[in-house]
Amino acid sequence: MNSKYSTFLTVLLVIIIIAILGVIGFLGFRYISSANSKKEAENFVDTFPKQEDTAPTEEEPVIDDNLDVDVTEPENTGDTTDDNQQAPAQEQRFNGYLVAGTIEIPATGLSCPVLAEEEYSKSALETSVVVLHGVGLNQPGNTTIAGHNYRNGNFFSNNKKLNIGDKIYITDLTGKRLSYTIYNKYETSDTDADYMTRDTQGATEISLTTCTDDSKARLIIWAKADI
Repeated sequence: MNSKYSTFLTVLLVIIIIAILGVIGFLGFRYISSANSKKEAENFVDTFPKQEDTAPTEEEPVIDDNLDVDVTEPENTGDTTDDNQQAPAQEQRFNGYLVAGTIEIPATGLSCPVLAEEEYSKSALETSVVVLHGVGLNQPGNTTIAGHNYRNGNFFSNNKKLNIGDKIYITDLTGKRLSYTIYNKYETSDTDADYMTRDTQGATEISLTTCTDDSKARLIIWAKADI
């Protein structure tokens, strides 16, 4: 009897050890996979062609007064800028998905591609943040970007830590990089879509949407371009 009991305990102990090692291995794999995915996204953003941030409009008269200086012409002439940005405007993909641009949020350390609206799907949202609705990145009007709230901190998981006044940087396919300032943050129901179709009165804005930690509501952030 004692021999059978000892054998049972030995087998049970082995099973428990194997289960623990399996859990540790699974968690380790997920951590490494998450870290690699984050690094891959950051590398994509680092190599994404971009111009300097758009200068405030009040500087334009100063530029006009110095049109005879060659170095000012690329900054002030729309045609020249377009010509220089032909390559960045070409189709770009991240892990097989069409890309609309990139997003950087220094306050949360986010730096990743923004997948195109036509790619919006469950699998796309598991790959990066995605345009959900709108006029297009860095265009007058509102563009909504959706991202998951994961426990591992990826994508929009840390949006809850953002505050009014924090900056968001969006680069589109032409290479134009605009800074946005957050001016509104709130929670709403998962059936509310007003933030997607809101009227910006001609201003260039973005809306970020993600689930709350309990998945019972949506956390919405509005930001306006600093132009």
